[in-house]
Parts: sequence; structure tokens; C-alpha cells
Amino acid sequence: VQLQASGGGLVQTGGSLRLSCAASGFTLQNYIIGWFRQAPGKEREGVSCIDGSDRSIYYPNYMKGRFTISTENAKNTVYLQMDSLQPEDTAVYYCAAVPVRGFGTVKVVCNEYGMDFWGKGTQVTVSS
Repeated sequence: VQLQASGGGLVQTGGSLRLSCAASGFTLQNYIIGWFRQAPGKEREGVSCIDGSDRSIYYPNYMKGRFTISTENAKNTVYLQMDSLQPEDTAVYYCAAVPVRGFGTVKVVCNEYGMDFWGKGTQVTVSS
């Protein structure tokens, strides 16, 4: 299982970025994929997760509104569209995966401790 995050960069406040998480060694339909982020001096937090088997999606309450997670099974890739970016969104963004183990588990596993596999992160910097 390998995950490769890309698409980060420097953007001005209010701008947009789309992150990609390319998966290899497994198919998305059997896994829950999540995006997480870690800002300097802060704990890693969940951004969003998607269940590849039924496309159910979870956003923590603090993340609802500006970010959208999606999948493209033909490319075995998960995306995170980030709009109206703010300086507080500056962080290293990671994608992670865990096998689907039951119905309705996307919310349960969408945290740092629920994931089994992690990719290297991609830096997102939002300038004010």
C-alpha cells in the first residue's frame, strides 16, 4: 500500500488548491481514504474522509463548507478541493488509508488513530 500526496503550494488568502492522493498497491473501493493536516506546533487533525466502497463522506464539524473530497476510481486517486483558503489552513497535508471493515465506519476511523497507512505530506501555505 502506497499513498502519494501532491498539489500543495503557496497561495494567497481566498485562493484555491486541489490536492491529489495517488494510491497504489490497492483499490480505492476497498478502503477508506482520509485527508489530514498538521500545522506547526499543533496536533494532526482530520480534514475529510471518504469510503471507497459506498462513497460516503465525513467532514468534521470544524471543516464543513470550504473543502470537498472526491475520488476518481479510474485513476485510483482521491482529491481534496480547497477553496477560500485562509492563513489558518497553512499546514502539511497528508492522505491516509484503512481497509473498509464495516458499514458506516467512515466517521469512526476519520482520525489520526483510525488509519493504517500514511503517505508523505504536501505543504500548503496560505499567505495573508
